[in-house]
Amino acid sequence: MSERAIRASFAGVAYQVNVTDGLHQWASDVDAAAGGGDVGPSPHGLLLSSLGACTSITVAMYAQRKEMPLQAIDVDIRIEQEQLGREPRIQIARDIRLSGPLSEEQRTRLLGVANACPIHKVLSGEIIIASKLVG
Repeated sequence: MSERAIRASFAGVAYQVNVTDGLHQWASDVDAAAGGGDVGPSPHGLLLSSLGACTSITVAMYAQRKEMPLQAIDVDIRIEQEQLGREPRIQIARDIRLSGPLSEEQRTRLLGVANACPIHKVLSGEIIIASKLVG
């Protein structure tokens, strides 16, 4: 992976965090009910938006390369959680709406492509987060 490293910095205002990849800048926050200023998407919203963007881009690139008549993609994503004993079971529900005169075979193929997007692979695989204090 050749992605730029992300830096998230607490801004000292409520729970606002400034995020940058060295080229782009954005904010993350929590809503006012949770004590934040609601100046940007929540961390959960950012996670879901990365899956939605990756899904849309991957499907669009494939459809264009295969000259499929895809006109638009809408991806609705939400986190669903249920309690199973002591451990919560977390599921990401992703509803994909494909617009255009696509055959059923093309629609099925594009669903498979959506399930192969890089962020889907990261989220559905084993994830190890290696944290350490620096400085």
